[in-house]
Amino acid sequence: MFEAAELGRKISKKDFDKEEPELHTRLLAVQRALRETPIPVIIIVSGVEGAGKGQVVNRLNKWLDTRGIETTAFWDESDEERERPDYWRFWRRLPARGSIGIMFGSWYTRPIINYVYGRIDDSEYERQLHRISKFEHMLFEDNALIVKFWFHMSKKDQRKQLEKENKDKRYSPLLKKFSKRYQQFAAASEHAIRLTDQGVSPWHLVEAVDRRYRDLTVGRILLESLENKLKDYEAAKHRHRGAKTAKQPTAETVTVLDHVDIEQTISDKDYDRQLKKYQKEFYKLTWAAKQKQRSSISVFEGWDAAGKGGGIRRMTAAMDARLYKTISVAAPTDEERAHHYLWRFWRHLPRAGYVTIYDRSWYGRVLVERVEKFAREEEWKRAYQEINDFEEQLHEAGIVISKFWVHISNEEQLRRFKEREKTPWKAHKITDEDWRNREKWDDYTLAVNDMVTHTSTSYAPWSLIPGDDKRLARVEIVKAACRRLEEALSKD
Repeated sequence: MFEAAELGRKISKKDFDKEEPELHTRLLAVQRALRETPIPVIIIVSGVEGAGKGQVVNRLNKWLDTRGIETTAFWDESDEERERPDYWRFWRRLPARGSIGIMFGSWYTRPIINYVYGRIDDSEYERQLHRISKFEHMLFEDNALIVKFWFHMSKKDQRKQLEKENKDKRYSPLLKKFSKRYQQFAAASEHAIRLTDQGVSPWHLVEAVDRRYRDLTVGRILLESLENKLKDYEAAKHRHRGAKTAKQPTAETVTVLDHVDIEQTISDKDYDRQLKKYQKEFYKLTWAAKQKQRSSISVFEGWDAAGKGGGIRRMTAAMDARLYKTISVAAPTDEERAHHYLWRFWRHLPRAGYVTIYDRSWYGRVLVERVEKFAREEEWKRAYQEINDFEEQLHEAGIVISKFWVHISNEEQLRRFKEREKTPWKAHKITDEDWRNREKWDDYTLAVNDMVTHTSTSYAPWSLIPGDDKRLARVEIVKAACRRLEEALSKD
């Protein structure tokens, strides 16, 4: 593979100076057009040490308007990053729609280095590369353009570069270190490129010995990629306008919610005794998790007025206030809409040993966005697998996931709505939107059934909580949270 990038291609200064101004101008023009689209552009700069990757980054920042571009170098790792799943650092730096993000180093860097130094075996390397492919495909489905450059030079040329940098007394420690394993890096990198060279995010091998050839090649490829993406976007707009929504099934079939015994109740005496018992247990477990650096995430979904807030308050009452954070999820802000829908949830992942509670969550994609048609059918259908992949990464990072759907009957919801309207300090909780949502009860029932069916996994199972009796629901929520945390800690 790399032989194609060892041909000794060069461009004279005269030819470079002739082509560069027009290329610069066209790149700026297409960047301006990009700002009016929902397309985020990710430029990955990778390759052999000493191939001038930093010079390429500087050239791109010169050619493009810096107001619409952000460069991130992934080479060191902070304490914050080490205490979260691997991809947290990348999600935080993904560019917004209409802008460009240059990644100097990327999600490829660590797997390749770890494989070369024997920290992971063949099967784990394959697994990580497969995850990269799925991640890039997910970004592509969300309109992203991913342009991946691999800058190559032969072992002989790399040695010359090292000698030159030693002579100038400005050598890179990484160049000196990695050049000793040139062949291992070449083999590992070639395998990574072959496995992740997909149509939605192809690799571009660039011969890097001659800097003028290298830089012009990057500019040409980037320009062509941007222009083609804009054309595809315009064509897709017309296709979506004429698309028809598939007819949805009715709620006449049996769903998972039909198996929730919402008629269960609990006495005052048992409520006080059990709640106190499980809150005490939960307090001890959260501190034990803190000592073991095990994070927790609790997700609360349910019908309007089902009692999610009451369940959350009984959980937080059992924790030290220094250990948890509650995130109330509402309609996305402009900043959040400018990114993939999972972006805002990745940002709030807890550090090792801490707890994050989501009052509504990423499941809005397959619930309200599905029912209210804020997301197209192909978007919410593919979200099941995207969510499972997301939660699998949390699980692999040691995060304990508890998911609750608080279920109540249609009749009980109506009673609570009317009660809220009559109670001054509860009236703010009831809105016109809540009443409109009741009219789509059957649609939401089907959406919940599909959500539980597709996303209840061994590492992140759903707990369906009977909520007609609020007190019983609160006990069951704290009890289930205890069991999830206890099970996870017992395996450490």
